[in-house]
Amino acid sequence: MKKVTLADKHFKLFLESKKILAEIDQLSEVINEHYSNKKPIFICVLNGAFLFASELIKRFNHECEVSFVKLASYEGLNSSGVVKNLIGLNENIKGRDLIILEDIVDTGNTIDSLFDEIKHHQPKSLEVATLLFKPNAYQKNIPIKYPAFNVGNEFLVGFGLDYNGIGRNLEDIYIIEENK
Repeated sequence: MKKVTLADKHFKLFLESKKILAEIDQLSEVINEHYSNKKPIFICVLNGAFLFASELIKRFNHECEVSFVKLASYEGLNSSGVVKNLIGLNENIKGRDLIILEDIVDTGNTIDSLFDEIKHHQPKSLEVATLLFKPNAYQKNIPIKYPAFNVGNEFLVGFGLDYNGIGRNLEDIYIIEENK
C-alpha cells in the first residue's frame, strides 16, 4: 500500500487518482446537464480546490467564467473555526449562476462565510461542488448539491488538500495513520 510522510505525520493511500478522476467525470456530466443553457461562474476556493477546479472546469462543455477567492480556516489538523478572507471576488455576480468549487467541506464554516458574502451581491443561483464532503462533521444548512465523495471525519491530504502547507501536489488522496 502506498504511504507518505509529511513533516511529522504518516499517511496511507485513501483514494487513487484514477478513482478521483472517474468521480470528477461523473460529477461533470451532472453539472454539464444542469448548466447546459447557462454561463456559470465557477468560484474556486484557494488554495485547496485548485486541482479539483482544474479537472472539473476542463470537463465543462459550455461557456463559463472562472474566478478565485482565497479563504483560510485550518491550522494543522483542525479547523480553527475562524474563516479568514484573504482574497475576495472582483467580478460583478449580480443575476449570475455561481458554482463554488471546494476541496473539502467539513464543518461548513468556510462555505457559510462565503455564502453570506456572495448573497449580498444577489446572484441568480448559488450552488456548491466539492471533491470531498464530511456529512457527519457538517454543521450548516447550506445544501451541498454536488459532492464527488462523502467521507468520514479523518484527516486527508493530497489532490489539493494539505497538512500545514505541504502535500497538495500528491496525485492521490491519503488518510492519516493515527497510530504511527
